[in-house]
Amino acid sequence: MTRRSKSSRRWLREHFADPFVKRAQAAGWRSRAVFKLEEIDRREHLLGPGMTVLDLGAAPGAWSQYARRRVGRSGRVIASDILAMEAVPGVDFLQGDFRDAAVLERILALTGSGTVDVVLSDMAPNLSGMDVIDQPRAMHLAELALDTAGRVLKPGGNALIKTFQGAGFQQLVAAARQRFARVRCLKPEASRARSAETYLLAMGARMV
Repeated sequence: MTRRSKSSRRWLREHFADPFVKRAQAAGWRSRAVFKLEEIDRREHLLGPGMTVLDLGAAPGAWSQYARRRVGRSGRVIASDILAMEAVPGVDFLQGDFRDAAVLERILALTGSGTVDVVLSDMAPNLSGMDVIDQPRAMHLAELALDTAGRVLKPGGNALIKTFQGAGFQQLVAAARQRFARVRCLKPEASRARSAETYLLAMGARMV
């Protein structure tokens, strides 16, 4: 039987003691990440009835669950992830590697150009523990999400993208400011304090 490392055991202890994990389990959410989106939505009024939402890096599906509730029957949620995801009622899911041009084209075929109100991205790479490897991978995903937002959002649409403080972060923020009227960086309460993750909120997509 494989023994877990000390860091793995510590993570498991913290995970199951985490109040956000307990709240998510009690409420039927698929992960604690839902509370990050909920807090930002509550403060910024990001989602609403009738909206079309694209959720990138959706698995296990908590953000799609939340978005589906917020957009209501008149709205639409399209989700994508490299991993398989158990179906979320009312959500159109496409499995594939977002970095693959063919997968991106399939996403664009589902959404169309200039039809989406909000792009959500909670994507993150598998972490190696080496910043020199992990940071470029994370920034690449964030850049792809921002580029995709530019292709699918309606004028005035919004994007919420996970990113990480470090090399390339300021360049990403600068790129977002060229494309959106208002850009903010947010650290919701459910984001662990020791994590370098932050959320780029870009609002008011400009017509290019």
